[in-house]
Amino acid sequence: MNMAEALEIASGTDPGMVRSHNEDSIASDPSKGLVVLADGMGGYNAGEVASGMATTVITTELQQLLEGCPPHEIDQQTGQRLAQKLLGNQIAKANTSIYQASQSQPQYSGMGTTLVVALFYDNRVMVAHIGDSRLYRLRNGEFRQITKDHSLLQEQIDSGMLTPEQAKLSANKNLVTRALGIDPTVEPEIHEYDALPGDIYLLCSDGLCDMVSDEDIDMVLQTLGANLKLCVQQLIQMANDNGGRDNVSVILVRIVREFPAPRGYLSKFFGWLK
Repeated sequence: MNMAEALEIASGTDPGMVRSHNEDSIASDPSKGLVVLADGMGGYNAGEVASGMATTVITTELQQLLEGCPPHEIDQQTGQRLAQKLLGNQIAKANTSIYQASQSQPQYSGMGTTLVVALFYDNRVMVAHIGDSRLYRLRNGEFRQITKDHSLLQEQIDSGMLTPEQAKLSANKNLVTRALGIDPTVEPEIHEYDALPGDIYLLCSDGLCDMVSDEDIDMVLQTLGANLKLCVQQLIQMANDNGGRDNVSVILVRIVREFPAPRGYLSKFFGWLK
């Protein structure tokens, strides 16, 4: 099915108040139920190159692959859903592309990017992430962070060295322990969740969540959630009003209605109608 009938998507990205250029990159394909956000790092312009490569490689090939690979089906070789296999393979390709560019071109040496990807299908969402770009979900008035940062700060919280309250004051907020393109291989964290009508999903770079508290993000979604474009504008404005020390990117996805995958005879029947 055309996922654009079941999803409403709004997005925006801004350099912030301090940085001279924007190293974040965002992409979406509503018809395929795909949204991608990357936050680049590296020397001048290198982070921008890394994040742009990540979103381009992942979206371009996935758009083609999803034409012939129903993401809800199970891969016979691995026992995984095809959605997980496809995301894993494309992330690996993006990692290789970025890593090889950084090794072969001195101006891109050491570049890398964080990544968060969401693929919606069959009343589910497959989420893949690397680094500290995040995915949140608002469901029935409950706002929660779905992804867990791959960062030094998160490791310190997990080990008990810091409380979440102390972590908010830490100077180590931007030290990621995993990133795309830094090493020859990388292990993304990939999980599947159910997706319900009325859910709102927020993908963001740390330029938002470092500048705006979860409580304030929640308040914006609760009060302005009927207008996703306005929500995006407000969240970016709040990050900038609070200092805008980093680039800030936001993607919002609302589940408008159920989107079960056609199966069996019905699937073939609808295929004939195309």
